[in-house]
Amino acid sequence: MGKPKFSRKKYETPSHPWKEDRINKENELIKKYGLKNKREIWKGETSLRKYRSQARELLAKIGSDDPQIKKESNQLLTHLTRMNILPLNSTLDDVLALETEAILSRRLQTITYLRGFANTPMHARQLISHGHIAIANRKITVPGYMVTKDEENEIDYISDSPLNDTMHPARPSSDFKLDIVKKIEEEVKLKEPDKPKQKIKEEKTSKKIIDEKSSKKSNDQNKTDDKIASKIETTDKSSKEKTLENKETKHKPEKKSDKNKQENTSEESVKKEHDKNGGK
Repeated sequence: MGKPKFSRKKYETPSHPWKEDRINKENELIKKYGLKNKREIWKGETSLRKYRSQARELLAKIGSDDPQIKKESNQLLTHLTRMNILPLNSTLDDVLALETEAILSRRLQTITYLRGFANTPMHARQLISHGHIAIANRKITVPGYMVTKDEENEIDYISDSPLNDTMHPARPSSDFKLDIVKKIEEEVKLKEPDKPKQKIKEEKTSKKIIDEKSSKKSNDQNKTDDKIASKIETTDKSSKEKTLENKETKHKPEKKSDKNKQENTSEESVKKEHDKNGGK
């Protein structure tokens, strides 16, 4: 059981302590969410690892007829939707696609900043730890408290806090809230068209490949057509030459017969003249 004063760790440390890529990613997350140290990142990673391992086990057994598997899968999905980590009508495959930022974005520190109760994530952490933030009039001093979907709209300053005064210098202005909302909307718009861009790129590449193939085919067809046309031309020329030769051969004997006829007519005329002259 262990001592209640020294509770067990709620996180698992990374397998290798010195990896440059992991360290850079963790430093970016600390700046983005205003975290105290890397233990808070590791807590989110361990909870996400538990969700994913549970979903992986359920997916392996989903083909069986055991009703307990359906019950556990429904409980897991309802829990994640209640925490607003996943949207409605999600599946177990969506659980496997989650990242650590999906868990870190549900912390009370980030939501108080996004709701416009603090100027920065670190300012939100200070307000929570000093007891200025409450959920449904219940003071919470844990920045890593996981906020549910129903509790998100009930976050406000505690009734005894001086920040309830709109003229307090530590309270952010209404324009600051609008700027935060605009930033969130821009980030969502930038994240959403990533998939269509990839699809457009894939379509462009596929179109290029298809065009190249069609151009190759057209070139091959043009070459074959040229070959066929050249063959036809050669055959036409040879056939024309043969016909001309046949015509010439046909006309030549006709010319000889004409000459013979002319000679015969000339001889007959000479004979007639000779007979008229009395054989002189």
